[in-house]
Amino acid sequence: MTYLYLAIAIVAETIATSALKLSESFSRPVPSAVTVVGYAIAFYCLSLVLRSMPTGVAYAIWSGVGIVLISIIGWAWMGQTLNWQTMFGMGLIIVGVVVVNLYSSAH
Repeated sequence: MTYLYLAIAIVAETIATSALKLSESFSRPVPSAVTVVGYAIAFYCLSLVLRSMPTGVAYAIWSGVGIVLISIIGWAWMGQTLNWQTMFGMGLIIVGVVVVNLYSSAH
């Protein structure tokens, strides 16, 4: 269940962050509400993850996967560009998340 809660936290945070951009500084009600609810779900699920996974490991996975997903969403739906340096950096983030998961004895 830990990884399921972590996945839900990551998806909720990604949705909330995307809605935050669309909220235009909380001036649009629907994206603003999605932002608040999304972050609430994300932090609640992350709190459940922290019952059984060390904070550093959980946060590394949560933030790393979130960065990559937000970048992809920004590129695919918000017209943001990703140069090769950005994609290379995101590849390093993915490698880091995999290493943390496979070789960390902390969890």
